[in-house]
Amino acid sequence: MGDRSEIPPGTLYMLVLKTLARLGEMHGYGIAHYIQQISDDVLQVEEGSLYPALQRMLIKGWVVAEWKQSDSNRRARFYHLTADGRKQLAREVKEFEKVMAAIVRVIRPA
Repeated sequence: MGDRSEIPPGTLYMLVLKTLARLGEMHGYGIAHYIQQISDDVLQVEEGSLYPALQRMLIKGWVVAEWKQSDSNRRARFYHLTADGRKQLAREVKEFEKVMAAIVRVIRPA
C-alpha cells in the first residue's frame, strides 16, 4: 500500500462530482472508497470532510440524495449528480487544469 495523502485543498468537490458522473448513484462510503482505490491508495477522503462537502453540494443543488438500502443491507444516503452538478464539474475541472498548468510552469526546469 502506498502513502496516503489528504485531498488537495479545493479539489474535493471535483473528485466527488467526477466519481458520481463516472459511476452514477453512490453512497458516501462508496465515493470515498472509489477515490482511494482509483488513486492507488494515495488519496484518502476523510468522513469529516466528505459528509459536510456532500451536504454543501446538496444545498447548492449539485447533487440530490435518497435514503436506500446499501449492499450490506444498511440504510444509507445515496447521492446522484444533477444537471447543475455536471456544469459545476466542468467548471471545477477547468479551474483545476488552469492551476495545474500554472504549477507546472513554476516547477518546470528553466
